[in-house]
Amino acid sequence: MHNQPDFRTNLCFEALWDTKKWFEPAFVQLNSEGCILSISEESKTQEPTETIRGFVIPGHNNAHSHAFQYALAGLAEHLPHHSAEDDFWSWREAMYQLANTILPDEMEDIAAMLYSEMLRNGYTSVAEFHYLHHNLDGSSFEEKAAMGQALLEAAKSTGIKLTLVPIFYQRGGFQGQMNPHQRRFISQTADDYFELLYQTEKLVNNTANSKLGIGIHSLRAASPEAICEIFESTPVSIPKHIHVAEQQKEVAEAQRFLGHRPITWLMKNLSLEGNYHLVHATHMNSEEVEQLAHSKAHVVICPSTEGNLGDGFFSLRAFMQSGGRWSIGTDSHISLNPCEELRWLDYGQRLRHQKRNAYCFKGSEEGGEIALKQSILHGRSATGYSVQPLSVGEPFDAVVYDASQPLLSASPKSHRLSTIVYTADTSSILGTVVNGRWYVINRRHIRQEELCSNFIQALAKIRNKR
Repeated sequence: MHNQPDFRTNLCFEALWDTKKWFEPAFVQLNSEGCILSISEESKTQEPTETIRGFVIPGHNNAHSHAFQYALAGLAEHLPHHSAEDDFWSWREAMYQLANTILPDEMEDIAAMLYSEMLRNGYTSVAEFHYLHHNLDGSSFEEKAAMGQALLEAAKSTGIKLTLVPIFYQRGGFQGQMNPHQRRFISQTADDYFELLYQTEKLVNNTANSKLGIGIHSLRAASPEAICEIFESTPVSIPKHIHVAEQQKEVAEAQRFLGHRPITWLMKNLSLEGNYHLVHATHMNSEEVEQLAHSKAHVVICPSTEGNLGDGFFSLRAFMQSGGRWSIGTDSHISLNPCEELRWLDYGQRLRHQKRNAYCFKGSEEGGEIALKQSILHGRSATGYSVQPLSVGEPFDAVVYDASQPLLSASPKSHRLSTIVYTADTSSILGTVVNGRWYVINRRHIRQEELCSNFIQALAKIRNKR
């Protein structure tokens, strides 16, 4: 890394929230590895302490990312040629065109730019739902996990923690057909996928700040037998991810070919433990909402992408009323602000039900606190970090909001988290810290110029191929 992150062992912040309570002021002492020795409202060291006028919360966790799709953000907002309308399925064709141009070097430059922007928005970890595995003609690279290696290098160079989730993608639809544009995604058999997973695991084990996940693209993209074999053979310590019930067409086809709606099929065929993370789950009936909430599984909601693709509204209020657990992801990266994701998740429910404060169910509850607890704690589970954040012995992974920003400065402690959720953007962030290292300082990533230059060059190369 050309610019090394700043590291400080003794800090004093205006206040710190650890998802349980506020420390105000907050004295934070770190060891040389960036792990927390103490957090208190009084200094525990005689060493010099740097004072920062910031409000600290645990780093946000991005529970669903397709890094390569960042190169498409903003470029698909028009009607396709010779079409009178646009939907998820026509957008998918534009995504396929992009997917069939990217090589490992370009993947690394795209992902590095994306991950630096995630850090700039306050994310400190990301689950990368990765299915762009093979060469342009669909054959394996000499190093089978070359594209996964590019993602790991991108994360390493920017400072974000990466949970790499190589995805099993066996077919293009329930009837087994494959679109030629999907050739780079395909593993013919579960054994082929396990070999790719094994090669990926070796890379992850040799890369700091990375974890392994396991995933299946969707019910339509794999046989029922393979889905059960892959998920049931994986240790419970590893997070498991799958797209499910994102589109009504998918729900109808699942009923036709599997005999059940997607969520119902999963409930009947798998033991949905706490390491399962079902992405989208947009189209559930009331029975599925209740059953899924009562299971131990989580849902990963991606409001800005779901809105951009016209997916529909997740049944948030009913799911939460039944005790459901969820996190957020940025998916296609049309937006990278975690607070915007939380806002639009709430606002979608407000528009749907014509009521305010969708996160709250009894008097005096704070919507911002509820939203942040859900997204942070269950986002940590989706990325494989289930221990309480900002606790003694844990890495200091945090986002620092500017306590001198007018709305935040004026907000009382009881409303501070809601002020962050409902008003904050990158201009509100002083810095983002991973393992005690400051990768974003005064709203800029430490490698901003270099990463931006590499990204622009990579996109120019891609466009010359199309």
